[in-house]
Amino acid sequence: MPGYYVWTIGCQMNKAESERLAGYLEQLGYQPAQSPLEADIIVLNSCVVRQSAENRVINKLKSLKALKKAHPDVTLAVTGCLVDSQADQLKESFPHIDYFFGPGEPPPWLENLAKLPTPLQHPSPSTFVPIMQGCDNFCSYCIVPYRRGRERSRPLAEIVCEVRELVRRGTKEVTLLGQNVDSYGHDLPDKPDLADLLGELNAIKGLVRIRFLTNHPKDMSDKLIDAVARLDKVCEQISLPVQAGDDAILRAMRRGYTAAQYRELVGKIRDRIPEVALSTDVIVGFPSETTQQFEQTVNLLSELRFDTVHVAAYSPRPGTSAAKELEDNVPPAEKKARLNIIEQLQEQIAAEINAQLLNKTVEILVEGKAKDKWQGRTRTGKLVFFSSDGDHLGKLVNIKIERTSPWSLQGKLSN
Repeated sequence: MPGYYVWTIGCQMNKAESERLAGYLEQLGYQPAQSPLEADIIVLNSCVVRQSAENRVINKLKSLKALKKAHPDVTLAVTGCLVDSQADQLKESFPHIDYFFGPGEPPPWLENLAKLPTPLQHPSPSTFVPIMQGCDNFCSYCIVPYRRGRERSRPLAEIVCEVRELVRRGTKEVTLLGQNVDSYGHDLPDKPDLADLLGELNAIKGLVRIRFLTNHPKDMSDKLIDAVARLDKVCEQISLPVQAGDDAILRAMRRGYTAAQYRELVGKIRDRIPEVALSTDVIVGFPSETTQQFEQTVNLLSELRFDTVHVAAYSPRPGTSAAKELEDNVPPAEKKARLNIIEQLQEQIAAEINAQLLNKTVEILVEGKAKDKWQGRTRTGKLVFFSSDGDHLGKLVNIKIERTSPWSLQGKLSN
């Protein structure tokens, strides 16, 4: 049988799109290959949100040149955020690549299959479901709107149909994806919103959990917060990127809120959903960020105590307003030092939060095995490992926590 190989880097949306692409290929009779050398079709799903990711993509593209020369019949394709409207320029730079197609678009040779309710033949217990594409916010540092375009929502009925089919095929949990899920539905005729979609999905028999990401603090509504509090299948876990704790930096980033407004939103969420686990994203070393401004971010993180913090050093993205208008003037060594400060702070906070679960019993959805241990997540997104000879895939099980760390929990099955 012919084989396919999909290489993926980047966000959950890229992972979801790669899963769907794999499903399409399998319906055409292709089987997953263990390496590019064994594949008849190779697809790179790219990311250029940061320079380090773009460098990895470019290196991977270059490495395929020799493979194409040795095996000219192999089909090579590239998708993801590397591909923009200037695909002809990419073709000139990488003539050994057969196809370039935009993120979220169907491959040119699979357009008809893209109309299926879901391409996933054997979905995992926890499955990503894209509900919209693009972003209208145009944060000054972000390349995504230029690569994925303006916001485009999938019809509510189409998403519900897909999730029903995924559940029929074995999915127990879905994570709804969008660059800004809080904007879902504003471009649709009936203007449903994310809270409406959550309500519809909550009624699907056999679905046990629902998650969604990523939110934008300026767009998160009271109605959505109330839906999370009210709907029994919606997990108490919210991703709420803050990016910085200083108002001047937030203005330069074009985030559309102040640190005080962000704190107020977090307080509102915690009042309505007391058991909520919050995660956030932070950029350090944004142009002209002073030590005092960075300390404002550290203070915010220390005060709000997130369950998870994703931190990255600022990387100018050609084409964004920050890259055009602002000098990247924080030295790399200072960026790295600031990143390390936040990582160490968050490690301590996460360790303290997770330690509260020691000797407690938690419910997890078992997603698979890592080496010799089963793994799954709590409703609040905590990663839990346990040992057992039984088959627990896709099941809800209770685990008594015996060890905790900043990153995961260890335990045993509880009767």
